[in-house]
Amino acid sequence: MDVALKTPVRSGPRTLKRTLKAYVSLTKPRVVELLLVVTAPTMLLAERGIPSLWLILATLVGGSLSAGSAGAFNCYLDRDIDRLMKRTKNRPLVTGELSDREALIFAWALGAASILWLGLLTNWLAAALSFGAILLYVVFYTIILKRRTPQNIVWGGVAGCMPVLIGWAAVTGELSWPPVILFMIIFLWTPPHYWPLSMKYRADYQAAGVPMLAVVRGRAQVGLQVILYAWATVACSLLLIPIADMGLLYSFTALVTGGWFIYETHRLYSLAIRHEHVSPMRVFHGSIAYLTLLFVAVGVDPLLPF
Repeated sequence: MDVALKTPVRSGPRTLKRTLKAYVSLTKPRVVELLLVVTAPTMLLAERGIPSLWLILATLVGGSLSAGSAGAFNCYLDRDIDRLMKRTKNRPLVTGELSDREALIFAWALGAASILWLGLLTNWLAAALSFGAILLYVVFYTIILKRRTPQNIVWGGVAGCMPVLIGWAAVTGELSWPPVILFMIIFLWTPPHYWPLSMKYRADYQAAGVPMLAVVRGRAQVGLQVILYAWATVACSLLLIPIADMGLLYSFTALVTGGWFIYETHRLYSLAIRHEHVSPMRVFHGSIAYLTLLFVAVGVDPLLPF
């Protein structure tokens, strides 16, 4: 691990544009985007209509700050293994665009801002849930689980489920069964979303000593686990129909996209057990499309008369 401890050297002059880009990169913007995709529809469902646009904006900004803080802390804590993985070799703490101290200050600042922002502009339950999400991702996943168990992404994925609770709490000031079901949908969806990615980058995780399931198990075993979690995800999505009184649009979307998601996971497993070429990223990208379409239906369905 001596290589991981070397001080990175930045190439070229440090400009404002490069610095801002590096700070944005620390927040893992693609993850932030996905979290916003599930937060806004949850707020529409909680309101059974369209909440105050200011409330939506305030919640999305607060959620972005929270997710960005967690991402920045993760980049700081994982900077040693990021230097050993091709997938993460261009992160700003690896390239030297930012110093460790700058990243840590940025992470703390975003976290504090998210809690104060949500507490003052929405309510303190949403702020408390935001704080819990940061702790779960930084401490529970990054520090405790990630380097110790192949089940890291299963339980560590709890942090990624928190935005639906935050969105619901921002609208209603409380929690109930519908957001719990939405929470469980994302919880069950996370393994079949992330494990295919770990299949593609198996060598990276192995080199870094991270025991992702694809590292400690064969492709067939990973494929089987992906199938089981996909089925569980779709089953859970159907529970929302009676619990949240969902209409035809959501019901149709959950069934059709869920069937397609399950088909893709079975296809991955079938190719794996036959030792043929597999395309795990097809399931990875497909899982994002599935969750996006499902939550679009969550948000639009309450606005329709049927």
